[in-house]
Amino acid sequence: MSANSVVAPVLSNEPEKPAQATPTDGLTSTEARSRLEQDGPNAMPDTSVHPLRNALAKFWAPVPWLLEAAIVLELVLDKYLEAAVIASLLIFNAALAYFQEGRAQATLKALRSRLALNASVQRDGVWKTILAEELVRGDLVKLSLGGVVAADVHIIDGSVQLDQSMLTGESLPIEAGAGTDTYAGALVRRGEATAEVTATGVHTKFGRTAELVRTAHVVSSQQKAVLRIVRNLAIFNAVVILTLGTYAYIHAMPWSEIIPLLLTAILAAIPVALPATFTLAAALGARALAKLGVLPTRLSAVDEAATIDVLCSDKTGTLTNNELSVASVRPMPGFDEAHILGLAALASSEGGQDSVDAAIRSAATHKPASGMPKLVKFVPFDPANKISEATATDTSGVLQRIVKGAFTVVVGLTTPAPSATTIADELEKQGYRVLAVAAGPPDSMQLAGLIALSDPPRTDSASLISELTTLGVSTVMVTGDAPATAAIVAHAVGLNGTVCPAGPLPDRVTPKDFSVFASILPEGKYDLVKAFQKSGHAVGMCGDGANDAPALRQAQIGIAVSTATDVAKSAAGVVLTEAGLGGIVAAVKEGRVTFQRILSYALRSTIAKITQVLLLVIGLVMTGHAVLTPMLMVIVMITGDFLAMSLTTDRVRPSTRPNSWRIGKITIASAILALFFLAFCTTIIAIGQFKLRLSVSEVQTLAVVAIIYGSQAMMYAIRERRHLWGLRPTLWVILSSVADIAIISTLAVRGIAMAPLPFTIVACEFAGALVFAAILNGVKIPVFARLSLS
Repeated sequence: MSANSVVAPVLSNEPEKPAQATPTDGLTSTEARSRLEQDGPNAMPDTSVHPLRNALAKFWAPVPWLLEAAIVLELVLDKYLEAAVIASLLIFNAALAYFQEGRAQATLKALRSRLALNASVQRDGVWKTILAEELVRGDLVKLSLGGVVAADVHIIDGSVQLDQSMLTGESLPIEAGAGTDTYAGALVRRGEATAEVTATGVHTKFGRTAELVRTAHVVSSQQKAVLRIVRNLAIFNAVVILTLGTYAYIHAMPWSEIIPLLLTAILAAIPVALPATFTLAAALGARALAKLGVLPTRLSAVDEAATIDVLCSDKTGTLTNNELSVASVRPMPGFDEAHILGLAALASSEGGQDSVDAAIRSAATHKPASGMPKLVKFVPFDPANKISEATATDTSGVLQRIVKGAFTVVVGLTTPAPSATTIADELEKQGYRVLAVAAGPPDSMQLAGLIALSDPPRTDSASLISELTTLGVSTVMVTGDAPATAAIVAHAVGLNGTVCPAGPLPDRVTPKDFSVFASILPEGKYDLVKAFQKSGHAVGMCGDGANDAPALRQAQIGIAVSTATDVAKSAAGVVLTEAGLGGIVAAVKEGRVTFQRILSYALRSTIAKITQVLLLVIGLVMTGHAVLTPMLMVIVMITGDFLAMSLTTDRVRPSTRPNSWRIGKITIASAILALFFLAFCTTIIAIGQFKLRLSVSEVQTLAVVAIIYGSQAMMYAIRERRHLWGLRPTLWVILSSVADIAIISTLAVRGIAMAPLPFTIVACEFAGALVFAAILNGVKIPVFARLSLS
């Protein structure tokens, strides 16, 4: 037992063992169906927040607070119609957030259902893999390295090291053997055991906690970044609003005008649809990825995929076909091929999901040996020492130890065999994965032979690595295989850099230093991810084992395949339903598409908010009155902020380099473009005030039309980082623009909720907006280029 381990306590209130369960062949299918009907599925009931409570929560947040304050102020001023309109906006905003969040959660729930946990169970005397929710009391299950314990169980045979820290708070791993109970949600870190299910679903001790642990993830860094932009914008607007109020008070404006003015300024500063836009864009990205066989485990993973500039790819199943087969068996003197395969099979797991063990057992079945020892005890593969072993008795009853694993480890346990090293080197240079098998008395084992496993590179690996390179993502191979074997595969897929020497990682290692990291332990993968991040890189990490989970969580985005262990899939940000790099390339591209859509909306929102607040100040100085009313500002929010959410469906040009949120540069670009927008609106107001001699209410109509027309012009200018005619907008974007322009034009010409304007004036404003779009298109190109916004 490890010195750093503690013995798991045996529960005193252990459930009564089902009488019909036997340790030899498990339950029958009929018994299992009966118990499933009696106890229900091995799943937790839906404990999500009640829909009504969730809906009410949408009225309790910073944006709703501002709208609610606006309603109160309107009621104080006896403006009931305006209060009713703002209340309608509040309800619409809450409903939009509620339904978008619901759709996003439904999308994630559907994706997670495709990532349901599996369990290895013995039914009708045969080991089979079933969904964990189909487990029942009395089932015999296999606890294997990398698995999540799917129900409360009582261990009957074998020994495992369990991590229950996320359930019980115990920081030390637990060594659990026969007679020990453990709980649903524990992680198997080492070993293998057979256990009997004692409780399922709601009857498990930590069931709900285990589910929360499995699905818990953090908020996207991109969302945090954009929200910081909005926070900075709010601070700026607060200063401007304070200045506006001070100016109005000094110039003796009556409070009946000051309060609506400040209310309008508050409304102008609210990024009302921003949270719902984030959710919608990420949900659309997740749905698009799911169609490509890439299943996000959380919405933020879609955003994070856009940022990675280094991919740490494992070899087996990602760069290779993951179709391990025994290619060659090299017996040592006194042994033959069948005997070596038989010994290796004894030291291989039965009923587990280890591809190496499956390949060896398959080969041994096709070439059976006679007079094989009888298995007494099996110790499964341990990533820490890279071997699995078995204890057996030969035909004369003598105890034998059989070891199978990494060549360098196994030969260290046997008497020296110089020829074996030569053979191993020869096989590794051919790209084979070489395992050694040793057998004999525990204190004097001898090398029995070598087994070469073949797993050829995928035909598309080289082209996909090349495509990642063009996208600005460097690929490095991270594998536990021998350097010679790894180098052969790396060269075949286009990774022609040097191989990192075995041993501790060099200080300040970067992706440019090495293309291959071989003979690396799982904990070494975590250290490698941290080292790359320390040197300023955003890392994507591929992994499939239980001990890969820390590295998967540490990386900006963890990537696992559907055949990975439950622990790895739980830690990953995305799970690939198909092996290979194709899904990773798709995730990077779709992540960058989502990034550009969110960036477009964030830029549009920031530019509009800066412009609207400053326009109130300039308009007040220019005319002596507020150029917008609360009602007009609500119309701007409805026709602008909400309809602009169509940008989440827009055609965008993904950047050729990894994306990152440069908050300072985004703010600077928004401020520069906002000045041009402000100049456009100010010019329109000046013409109406001094040339056309319009009334105060007519100038207000002129201003709101200028803002909405100008917002449309600005949106089309910035949606494409190059010339605005580069990419055709989607139908949804076009329809939203037509609706926006039609609504405000109709209201302005017919005088609905505002003073009427002649059609000719409105048409001239529209023509001016077209000129403004052309000017802004010319301005934005050098601004975005200078600030590297692409």
